[in-house]
Amino acid sequence: MTPGRAPAAGRALPWLLIWGVLVAALSLRGPIVSPTPVLRDIERDLGLTPASVALLTTVPVLMFAILTPVAAFVIRRSGPERALLITLAGVLMGTVMRAVPGFGWMLAGTVVIGAAITVGNIVIPVIIRRDVPPGRVSLVTAAYVAMLNAGSLLTSLLTAPLAALTGWPLALLLWSLLTVAGILLWGAHLARWRRVGVDPATRYSGEDAVRPGPSDDIDPRTLTGPMPVISAKGGSFLRRPVPWLLLATFACQTFIYFGLTTWLPVISGDLLALDQTAAGALASIFQGAGIIGAFVVPALTRVAPSWVTVAIISGSWLVLTVGVLTAPSLMILWLSIGAIGHSGGFVAIFSALVQGARSDSEAAGMSALVQGGGYAIGALAGPVLGAVYAATGDWSGVLTLLIVVAAVYTVLLAASFAAVRRAGR
Repeated sequence: MTPGRAPAAGRALPWLLIWGVLVAALSLRGPIVSPTPVLRDIERDLGLTPASVALLTTVPVLMFAILTPVAAFVIRRSGPERALLITLAGVLMGTVMRAVPGFGWMLAGTVVIGAAITVGNIVIPVIIRRDVPPGRVSLVTAAYVAMLNAGSLLTSLLTAPLAALTGWPLALLLWSLLTVAGILLWGAHLARWRRVGVDPATRYSGEDAVRPGPSDDIDPRTLTGPMPVISAKGGSFLRRPVPWLLLATFACQTFIYFGLTTWLPVISGDLLALDQTAAGALASIFQGAGIIGAFVVPALTRVAPSWVTVAIISGSWLVLTVGVLTAPSLMILWLSIGAIGHSGGFVAIFSALVQGARSDSEAAGMSALVQGGGYAIGALAGPVLGAVYAATGDWSGVLTLLIVVAAVYTVLLAASFAAVRRAGR
């Protein structure tokens, strides 16, 4: 048995670890969303174009796509506990850099934030699977996803009011207090281990990336290492339709989500003649309602046929995009419905990925493919939508493009679920 680790079946919930993970999660999306309520101010003060200012939300997503191997190296070298501490320290450093005057410093700080969050994206699921009793893994994972949305909710709702009082540079910097809280809580967790004689470095040798069991056939390196392309059955999963359908579906999802996350405060402000505080508060509904979706959609998949899940998730995206274009005065309603798509869709896509994989190692490789490609496409959303707006001068072209993407998403999600069912027969 690994030193310091009790048998999974008989362990109590590690509450300090869980709270450390949940508080850390507040800093894994909030710093990306925090500039969006004050994009107009940043654009005006720094003399930027819409496409340029959108880089502040695009660059972190691009880091998700390209830095997974680097994040894997960090985790393998330091172990999960120290890797999460490195994540929070990196977010804190990037947030401070972003507050230095000048767009170059803002962009450099954003790169650091994105790189640090990439490590956190990978390592937190590893920690949850390893240290949370099996019967509570799904609940803690849902709580983790909910806290990601909670971080986005807080920054969407409160950045503009803070900026009105302090100016936008200091408003962005103040969110570092959440990160400091995460560092202190996670540091307390590591200090407690040291007091009882547990060295975090001895708790990670590769095997602990997956909860051990009699049927495990996964190479632990595939969870955080280079993408494997050969399955346990000897055939490349790249020749199968399932991973490519899921990649295309996730790409559509990330494009709509990050495009709206970037521009929603500006869109709502322009269409409804709202000030920055009101527009940010309205946009926060999109993040806040996602907390509910993180729990509702997984519950729905247990009691309803798969076509119901597909219809609800894809329908929510269509209702959101069509509704904002045709009846912006009801935006609160459209955002509340659309939030089901962005949180529940993520859960549904990766549940389908697990079901469609023929082995654990293949699931890891498919996950790397889907996330890497999907986030790369999602990173384009902010600049592309900003360029469309700059070319047309209004938001109708942007919203029409999002409607088209949502329609394609509907077809792809249905095809993905059908392919997964066929693969399981």
